[in-house]
Amino acid sequence: MKETLEINRFQTGNMTGKDMGKPVTMQLKPVIHHGEERILMHFPLDAELQSMARKIPGIKWSKTHKAWHIANNKSNVKLCFQLFYGKIWINASELKKDKPQSGSPAITSNSREGIPENVQIKIEQFKNWLQAKRYSNNTIKTYLETLRSFLAFHAAQPIEEIGNDDIINFNNKYILANGYSAAYQNQVVNAVKLFFRTVENRMMDVDRIERPRRAQKLPEILSLEEVEKLLNSLDNQKHRTMLAIIYSAGLRRSELLNLRIRDVDSSRMLIHLHSAKGNKDRIVPLSETVLELLRTYYKQYKPEEYLFEGQFGGQYSEKSLQEVFHKAKEKAQIRKKITLHTLRHSYATHLLESGVNLRYIQEILGHKSPKTTQIYTHVSSEGIGKIQSPIEKLKLK
Repeated sequence: MKETLEINRFQTGNMTGKDMGKPVTMQLKPVIHHGEERILMHFPLDAELQSMARKIPGIKWSKTHKAWHIANNKSNVKLCFQLFYGKIWINASELKKDKPQSGSPAITSNSREGIPENVQIKIEQFKNWLQAKRYSNNTIKTYLETLRSFLAFHAAQPIEEIGNDDIINFNNKYILANGYSAAYQNQVVNAVKLFFRTVENRMMDVDRIERPRRAQKLPEILSLEEVEKLLNSLDNQKHRTMLAIIYSAGLRRSELLNLRIRDVDSSRMLIHLHSAKGNKDRIVPLSETVLELLRTYYKQYKPEEYLFEGQFGGQYSEKSLQEVFHKAKEKAQIRKKITLHTLRHSYATHLLESGVNLRYIQEILGHKSPKTTQIYTHVSSEGIGKIQSPIEKLKLK
C-alpha cells in the first residue's frame, strides 16, 4: 500500500463473526492477598457497578491487582449473584468449589468438570460438526460453553435419559438462579437442540420449552455533538481513526479488528467486509473524512497486514479496543451508559434522521431481517421532536 493510502480493490479474506449478544461479564477469581483467601472481582469500569460493589461487606480495593476483592466464601459468592442480578453476567468458573451434587447448579458457567469422558468425546464430535458446517468461531465457542454448562449440570445422569424436562430444570435452577440473560437462555436451548439432533440423533421438542421474550429495550444513542466530542477527545491517531471508522460505517468491533489493508478500496470509496456476522460478505461506504484519517494514520504506523495492528504486529486486540473506547468516553465526560456498539447504533439512527431509506441502512448494517433495522425508527428523535403536544393549546397561568 502506498503512503497516499490508495488501497487495493476487493480481494478475498477471512473474518470471524462476533457480537452474539453475550452480556458483559464479571470475572470472579481466587487469590491469596496478604495471607488471606480473597476473591478478585474483575468487571468493566462503570459508576453503577462500582456503587453496587461497595455494598458488599468487607470489600476492599487492591492497587496491586487493580480490582475490588472480598473474602472467599460461599456467602459472598451468593451475595454477588443476588446483588448483580440482571445487571451483569457473573463467571465464577475459577473459584474453588465442592463437586456439585446431582441436580444442584454448579457455580461455573462453562466448566468441563464433572462431565464424563464419553460425553466429552461427544462434545468434541459436535465441535467438529460445527466447524465442518463453517459456523463462526464465536458461535462455536458460545455453543460449546453453554452446552458444557448444561451437561455438567446433569453429569450424574446418563445422556440417553436427558430430555425436555431437564432443560426446564436447568433453566430454573441455573440460569434464573444466577441471573443470566434471556439471550443466554435462548443460546442454551439452541445449542442443546442442535447437539442432540446432530450427535445423539434425536430431537428435543423445543416447542414445549418456553422461550423467553427478549426485553424490548431501546439502544442508547449519542448525538452528533457527543460523537464529535468523543472522537476529538483522543490525541492518538490510531485510536481516533479506529473509533471514527466504527461510527462512519456502522461496524461491529469484530468487523473493524478483522479489516485488512486490502479491504479498503479508496478508488470506489468502499470498505469490503469478508465473512462478517452470518458468514456473509458486504460492502459499506468509505467516508472522505475517514480516508484522510487513514492516510495520516498509515504514514505514522505503517501496518503490514491488518489495517489496525497491535504494538508488536498482528491483529489489534478486542480488549485494547474496549479500553480505547472507555478512555475516550471518560475524557469526553459522557455520562450515558454506552458501549462500543453504541457508535453503530448512533450511526444507523443518524442516517435515518438524515433521510436515508431504511432498506439501505439494513444493507449497510448487514441485518438479515428488516425487523432488526426497524428498531431505529423508535429511537430516532427527528419525527418525534416535531410532534406538538396537546398541552400547547392550553392557556396555562
